[in-house]
Amino acid sequence: MTAAVADYVARRARLLAQMPAGAVAVLPTAPEVARNSDSDYPYRHDSYFYYLTGFTEPEAVVVLVAAQGETPARAILFCRPKNIDREIWDGYRYGPEGARAAFGFDQAHAIETLDEQMATLLSNAPSLYYPLGSKLDVRVADWLSAVRAKSRTGVTPPASTVDLLPLLDEMRLLKDDSEQATMLRAATISAQAHIRAMRAARVGVYEYELEAELLYEFRRNGAQAPAYTSIVAAGANACVLHYSANNAQSKDGDLVLIDAGCELDGYASDITRTFPVNGRFSAPQKRLYELVLSAQAAALNAIAPGLPYSGAHEAAVKVLAQGMLDLGLLKGTLEEIIAGKSYLQFYMHGTGHWLGMDVHDVGQYRDVTQADKPSRALKPGMVVTVEPGIYVRPAEDVPEEYWNIGIRIEDDVLVTADGYTILSAAAPKTVAEIEELMQHD
Repeated sequence: MTAAVADYVARRARLLAQMPAGAVAVLPTAPEVARNSDSDYPYRHDSYFYYLTGFTEPEAVVVLVAAQGETPARAILFCRPKNIDREIWDGYRYGPEGARAAFGFDQAHAIETLDEQMATLLSNAPSLYYPLGSKLDVRVADWLSAVRAKSRTGVTPPASTVDLLPLLDEMRLLKDDSEQATMLRAATISAQAHIRAMRAARVGVYEYELEAELLYEFRRNGAQAPAYTSIVAAGANACVLHYSANNAQSKDGDLVLIDAGCELDGYASDITRTFPVNGRFSAPQKRLYELVLSAQAAALNAIAPGLPYSGAHEAAVKVLAQGMLDLGLLKGTLEEIIAGKSYLQFYMHGTGHWLGMDVHDVGQYRDVTQADKPSRALKPGMVVTVEPGIYVRPAEDVPEEYWNIGIRIEDDVLVTADGYTILSAAAPKTVAEIEELMQHD
């Protein structure tokens, strides 16, 4: 058994240990999605399913049965059977026996047998765990009906159904060593892509040309795809938080904001850098940029085990609000600006989010075990983004020298036993580093 397969086996065991004796968990992967006519979108597995299996083929379901008495726990995969004709057209299939051996399952069966076997697996099971409210609901109802049809023989259906995903959310929130290594590699590839885009920048470059540089660097280093739609925003477009057109031409004096990261082996990276297309920050741009960089430094200082997740945002807001006051963007006192949230005119999003298999990864941000639901404490193994920004749209009471400047600086940060590690540190972000990198021959 390889180390990677051992990780999946261990995760299944950890989940089973949280379930009552004899309980059954069911989790399908994502379906294929048609793009048009006879073309599908590139297939991407379900993150939860992949977390437990490592299996990337469509039309698959994993079933876990918790140990009960002398009967050991079982991990069962249902997947597509071998089919040489389809493999000629679509590529290799493991088939049940190949998948069982390759991915450490106790049993594996053809997906076509799922309904029949679930009626047996759920007989006398105390509870059923699955993603409640999902497309599986209708199928589960059919399975339970099939079990109830055997009631005259003394068979009983599960007495309760339980949402499986909250258990997996908490597991996924803490990244193990292999996950951390993959995320470091993903962030490093993405950092190199940002460097490539900076080096390719010049006055008049189109946003999509820089996007192409990113995509090239992702793919040539083995990343399977972008982790999300890349944002390449020149000039005023940088003040649109989820800008995605990427079709404008840059002008002399523009800043370019790039928010882009690759997905590597199922794990996302998420990096934002902002740089002058002509290679030199103007004085107003530099003032705003240094403010955002200082806010990020303050946020990073609020990351350590035991500190609240919300502390990074609160630290960043305090620095940004003071800067907005000092630069004449806002009026009043710091306390008034923070209490009244007038800073939202220029900084309207949070300072980060969980990162993992999904860009906005799963897991509660508050401690829901406590009545007042405070911000949850950070723990080693959590990965967060730290992404303060400032976005200045034209307005009568805003100094014109700052109009249409949008800046965000975002890094991927692993919480460690003694603080944090910036996984995306290879991407330059100081004014001096960026300007030196962008000096063209």
